[in-house]
Order: sequence, then structure tokens, then C-alpha cells
Amino acid sequence: MLRNRYRRTDLFALVPQLDLRFELQLKQLDRLLDDDELFEAVREDLARRHPRTGSRGRPSTPVEVILRMLVVMRLYGWSYAQAESFVNDSLVLRQFCRVYLEKVPDDTVLIRWADTIEPETLQALNHRVVRLARGLKVTRGRKLRVDTTAVETDIHFPTDSGLLGDGVRVVSRLLRRARAALGEAAAGLGEAFRSRVRTVRTLSQQLHRLPRRKGDQGRETLKAAYGRLIATTRRTAAQGRRVLKALQERPDEPAARRLAARLGEVLPRLKQGIRQATRRVIKGESVPAGEKLLSLFEPHTQVIPRFKAGKAVEFGRKLRLDEVEGGLISGYAILERGGGQDQPCLGDSLANHRLPFGRAPGLLAGDRGLASAENERLAREAGVKQVALPHVGKAPPGRRVEERGRRFKRAYRFRAGIEGRIHTLRRDFGLRRCRYHGERGMGRWIGWGILAHNLAKVAEAGAGR
Repeated sequence: MLRNRYRRTDLFALVPQLDLRFELQLKQLDRLLDDDELFEAVREDLARRHPRTGSRGRPSTPVEVILRMLVVMRLYGWSYAQAESFVNDSLVLRQFCRVYLEKVPDDTVLIRWADTIEPETLQALNHRVVRLARGLKVTRGRKLRVDTTAVETDIHFPTDSGLLGDGVRVVSRLLRRARAALGEAAAGLGEAFRSRVRTVRTLSQQLHRLPRRKGDQGRETLKAAYGRLIATTRRTAAQGRRVLKALQERPDEPAARRLAARLGEVLPRLKQGIRQATRRVIKGESVPAGEKLLSLFEPHTQVIPRFKAGKAVEFGRKLRLDEVEGGLISGYAILERGGGQDQPCLGDSLANHRLPFGRAPGLLAGDRGLASAENERLAREAGVKQVALPHVGKAPPGRRVEERGRRFKRAYRFRAGIEGRIHTLRRDFGLRRCRYHGERGMGRWIGWGILAHNLAKVAEAGAGR
């Protein structure tokens, strides 16, 4: 049964000789998290974990404790295990997280509950925090600056041999489990459970050494080795399809159903990896970035050209950030396309700005990636009074005079501040690399990072006053 909160206990009053108290920022954060809308939004998601979570079963970890521990975890950059350990050892954090003298939930409990909170809920929570900040006069939403950054997925550097090797290893592990699940029926499948992991490992080690050879002979040797690797992977995929068919004939057995679902996810990705390696290495074709599979475990990963020194490309997802004065991220979105320009993002940014503020910003600033005549027209029609988007290419004389003016320069200097905000989010709030799995997991990871950042900024402003 889902529990809202523990019975309130003042730990500071129990041990007055220690003179415990919240620091100013934590005190402001404690008040912000008492908001009923934040609490109810999280409770609705947690109640959907099972059909009768809200009314049946033993009492759960309270909603209030889960929300506060997840915020503290991202605020200080802790892992789940560290959050459990540090909250357990600190009376101040026990009081802040409203655990009091009860048992602190362990890391596995937090992980299971955190997986039930949807990315859309975190978007709504962020809008609520921005509205609270507006009510507290932390921001008025008069200025808006927009930019994009890349959030890496948690994968190793993508190579065709690595992708095929991962596929053979995962399918072989699933075949081993399927053999136990099928029992006596496995005897009729013969060689279908054979593991080819050792063969693939030997071929992968050879492929790492072969690129050192130069010339036509080296290229032909590389193709031959890749041909053997692809053939071995195809045989493993064929084994997987045979076992999958046998598992699907047992829909009433939970273990067989779970293994069939997992094989059904992995085999199409492995087939795409085989096709990709054949096109690129054997046939010598150039595979477009949009058609590439970069990871068997994070298939949503995209190639993001960065054109920066030391890192020409990144592998992850592109993120749009909308920042208003006061240092708050008023909106964000994971973009569908990793490459190309950012012009299509502006319409969504302006629409998103109206949700917490009810009107368009007075000033809009962005870099050359957002600049276009269509975007300037869109901003004017939305009600933006001053648009600071630099002209791309050779500007006409009138536009050059405008961009050299003091008003435009001041507005464009405001735009540069979002670069520092992006650095802070990447360094302190985990937006450098996503540690959750899947596209929904990335939405969750980014949402908690931005929510924790905004709560910290509002609390910092309140503490400063």
C-alpha cells in the first residue's frame, strides 16, 4: 500500500545538545519540496507501479521520502548506494528526507521506485518549480536564451566488430538461460544452444591487430576476418531464432515469456548490425549516420557532430535548453535528430515559455545554429520585442549596422551566459553522460538533473535574501 509520509518527528529537538540545523540553502529547499503539486504528481506515478499499489499490500516507502531522496541524490551527485549510506549516517539528512528514526530505503528500493516516475511527470514538475520561482520573484521570464548540447549515452566507442561481439555474447547468454527454461524440450533443438563467444573473442582480437597492416593486402585480410566474424554472428542469430520459436510455444510459462521478449528485442538489432557491417566493410559502402546502429544496449544513440577540438563527434542525444534570467532552465527537450541545425527548435521553445509565464519573452537570444529569417518572423509574431539572432552569411548593410549597435551586442552577450549554464549542468548535475538505460531512461535522467538544478537555484536565491 502506498504511504504518503511517516509520522513527523523533530530530530533536532530530540538531541538539542548537538545544535543541529539546516544550512540556508537546504532550509529553502525543504520549504520548496513541501509543495502539494510536486507531491501529488510524484504520487500519481508511484501509484501506477502495480494495479493496486494505492490500496493493497504492506506499507511502502513513503512518497515524501522517495521524492526528497531522489532530489538529494542528484543535488550532490551521489549514486543510489551513496544516497542510502549518507542519509542513513546523517541526522540532518534524515530530517530533510523525512525519514526520521525509520529505516532508510536501500538502493534497490530507490531504483525500483525511481523507474516508475515518467519523463513527462518530471517536465511537469519542472514547470511547477519555474512557476514557484516566478511567484518568489526569482525570475520574471522577460529574457530567454536557447541553445543545444549533447548528452552521451553510457556505451563504449562504437565499432562494427564490437557491435557483433556484443550481439553474440548477449544471445549466447540468453540461449543458456533458455535451455534451462525449456527443460526436456531443449534436447530436440540439438546444436541451437552452442556458444560461439570464444570464436568471436578470438576474431575480435585479430581485427584489433589487422588495421596496422597497410596496402591492398591489409585491406583484403581485414575483409576476410570480418567475413568470418559476420558468418559466425549469422549462425548465432539463426540459433536464436530457432530457440525463440520454441519459447513462443510456451506462453503460459513466465520464464519462457520473459526470455522470448528479450530475444525478440535483441535479434532484430543483431540483424541490423550484420547488415551494417556487410555494407560498410565487405561492400565498401558509406552508411549514413541516421541509419547506423551504434549500440546493442542503447539503440536510440545517435551520432552528434560537435566540430570541437579533441572531440569531433559525440555519441548520445541532442538536448535543447531554454534558460530565463535568474539562471533557471524553463524548458528542455530531447531532439529527434542529432545532427544538423537547430532552427526547428525555436517554435517549441517559444511555446514552452508560455506554459509557466503566460506570455512571450521580451528578449530572445540564440546562436547562429538557431538564426534564420523564418525564426525571426516566428519570434516577432509570437510577441518578442527584441530578437538577438546573428545573421548567417554576408549581412546586408542595414543588418550590419544593427548588429554593431550597443543594444544588439548587449542582448547577444546575454546569450553567451547559457554556455556557462550548460557547463554547470554537465559538471554538477550529471548531464555529461546518462547513466539510465533506454530513451525513457534518458528523459528521466535529464529531468532529475534539471529539476535538481532549478530547485537549487531557487533555494540559493531565497537563502541569499
